[in-house]
Amino acid sequence: MRWILWTFVALVGVVGAIALIGYFLPVGHEASRSADFNKPPEVVFALIADPNGYKGWWDGAEVKTAVVESVPPRKLVTKIVEETQFGGTWTFEIASTPGGSRMTITERGEIYNVVFRTLAKFVIGYTGTMESYLTAAQKKIDG
Repeated sequence: MRWILWTFVALVGVVGAIALIGYFLPVGHEASRSADFNKPPEVVFALIADPNGYKGWWDGAEVKTAVVESVPPRKLVTKIVEETQFGGTWTFEIASTPGGSRMTITERGEIYNVVFRTLAKFVIGYTGTMESYLTAAQKKIDG
């Protein structure tokens, strides 16, 4: 019975330490990732222009976003809406390349929950969602 108590105390201690570390980390962060496509910017922009359409080709589309700025076919800025644990924007910039185009996503994010902040910084990383998005977009566009 005593081991249950010690296990509980240890678990509370670990979560407390993670929360304390997160408290001292900055709320905001910035990270970028890029990918090349064998299609022109107009094709890439057409795929990303409507965040509501992401659910058809990307598994990470459960977060609700709204378009803040749209400059076809070069730039799109989306913002997270209706979320309480995290927030921020994704800026998509699409440039022509000799073989098609290159899309760069820059995340300017905020993580409000101190435990999630620590996990994002040291375990999950800030770029995993962008990498997943770019991989799905490449599969959708380039086949």
